[in-house]
Amino acid sequence: MTTLGAVFRPQFPPERLRAMARVADEAGLAELWLWEDCFDASGIASAAAALAWTERVGVGIGLLPVPLRNVALTAMEAATLARLFPGRLVLGVGHGAQSWMGQVGARAESPMTLLEEYVIALRALLAGQQVTSSGRYVHLDDVALSWPPLAPQPVYIGARGPRSLRLAGQHGDGTLLDAVDSPDALREARAMIDKGRQAGDRTEPHRVVVSLRAATGPDAEARLAAESGFGTMAEVAGDAQAIADAVTRFGEAGADTVILVPTADEPDPEGFLRFTVDKVQPLI
Repeated sequence: MTTLGAVFRPQFPPERLRAMARVADEAGLAELWLWEDCFDASGIASAAAALAWTERVGVGIGLLPVPLRNVALTAMEAATLARLFPGRLVLGVGHGAQSWMGQVGARAESPMTLLEEYVIALRALLAGQQVTSSGRYVHLDDVALSWPPLAPQPVYIGARGPRSLRLAGQHGDGTLLDAVDSPDALREARAMIDKGRQAGDRTEPHRVVVSLRAATGPDAEARLAAESGFGTMAEVAGDAQAIADAVTRFGEAGADTVILVPTADEPDPEGFLRFTVDKVQPLI
């Protein structure tokens, strides 16, 4: 069965997160996802608050751009959240939008090299290992966490192109896809991920998370059209059945989790979460 979640858009004011997190928890949403888009809200700070305000909903960070953070700091923050809220954090990392990284003086000459070194070190640190690394970008000298997670903390990788998809399969525990616009595109992405898994001799489960921009109500199509320049994310407008059908198609194509993304001008974000759980979920 495909897991269904929803996103708290970074275009929503941070002070609205508390109400939405509580609605997600009370309604029974499986996963509430947070985006760390420059220069909006912090993914770590938002996740910590959302986890503290709730009891059961999974909270995903999709994703932390690795050029902005030393890997040891990310490991410390993720491990702390994992111990405070066991089994509820979904951690995603990626190389980030290069234009944004350039704005803050953190653009890497080889984003893929940085991401690969970073994920290898991050997973080792979260596994409680003592890590020494002298790569092109990641430099650690006998670093180990004093308080690593008590249970394995998966690390998901945001990916779009063939190289990043293969890297996600080889080194990640899951893949975040926000740029597949059809089930066929998802199948192609999964094929690249599987090539990476083969190269890394990975046999454990690998979750694939797909973003689906969704809108309902009389002005749904107009609101989606207003965001037409927002990447190549798949989208659907309509009632609960239309959205559920789209989710099902992506599930059949290989999505383990589909995250519904409201439009930035969604008039009732809390209502969107209730609609997702009460109307869409039963139809999947």
